[in-house]
Amino acid sequence: MRPVRFVTPGHAQLRYDRSCMSSSNEPAILLLAHGTPDVLSEMSAYLANVTGGRPMPQHVVEELQHRYAEIGLKEEPLPEGPPLTRWTLLQGKLLSEALGRKVYVGMRNWKPLIADAVAEMKADGVQHATVLCMAPQKSRTSTGLYKRALDKADEGAFTYDFIAGWAHEPLLSKAFAERMKVALDKARESDPNAMVLFTAHSVPCRTIRPANHEEAAIGSAHAPGAPVPADGLQNYGTHDEGDPYPVECKQTAMEIAAELGLKDSEWVFSFQSQGIAGAPWLGPSVEDTLTALAQEGIKSVVMQPVGFLCDHVEILYDIDVAFRDFAKPLGIDVTRAMSLNDSPTLIQAIAKTVQS
Repeated sequence: MRPVRFVTPGHAQLRYDRSCMSSSNEPAILLLAHGTPDVLSEMSAYLANVTGGRPMPQHVVEELQHRYAEIGLKEEPLPEGPPLTRWTLLQGKLLSEALGRKVYVGMRNWKPLIADAVAEMKADGVQHATVLCMAPQKSRTSTGLYKRALDKADEGAFTYDFIAGWAHEPLLSKAFAERMKVALDKARESDPNAMVLFTAHSVPCRTIRPANHEEAAIGSAHAPGAPVPADGLQNYGTHDEGDPYPVECKQTAMEIAAELGLKDSEWVFSFQSQGIAGAPWLGPSVEDTLTALAQEGIKSVVMQPVGFLCDHVEILYDIDVAFRDFAKPLGIDVTRAMSLNDSPTLIQAIAKTVQS
């Protein structure tokens, strides 16, 4: 079996001198992301990749086509490409410019596929690579899916170090805080009591905890902004039991709040975008949290997803359309921080992580 190292990122200093970065001994860099369809008619095939071939009910396919249409996807490819693909490729380009060497990008569920990136790496004669998932919080389930796709594609052609989680990189929380500060300052011009709502993408409870712990994993909207205790418990279990994903998501929110100097009473946390089909999913949901905040008299909420590094449907539709519409009858005005997208601080965070 070929060697594969799972790496816990450290804190090596950034090096931008191109003369230091161009050596053939430097590992190649491969960024992995989720992927998104290019046109509406690709939705069924795209979802089949997401589910590993399990067919989705037609009403789910049609609902997702509607959501993607709402954010601009059409029957003809967009000249600039769909948001997630466009921004991820740009992030790879900016990282390449920062490090002075080639960066490859592969998507698990759509073009450019991981297999496409690996084929290019083989053609370039890559012998060793540093691989980074563009999902900062570690999840054994998602990490495993990306790694299996990579192993299937490269068939032992090169060795690699797989960075399984990099959410604790200080520059990442700084990048999020920079975006949030702009949005929060604007919101508090009209409402000094505007609340911050950090979110992360929900996942099925069965992927996080054993079946007999599913009820505890669902969580509650009660005191959603309470800090994670020292032992890691926050409805989700400990670091040693189940998957670390939900705890790492909450800790990312805590680090951003600390960067902003927010008090515990000034921010809350929930999980967004629970699946259309199947149950139960990790909570508390954004809808439950907004309802609880309305009961407390909150009138303005500034949202920021802490696991997404660029615009895509779960930001542009779920937050900008669905959650805003949900909040209006509650008397809450929902805004959000700009996505990281081409944030220079994000690129520095990624560069620092892949060089650790």
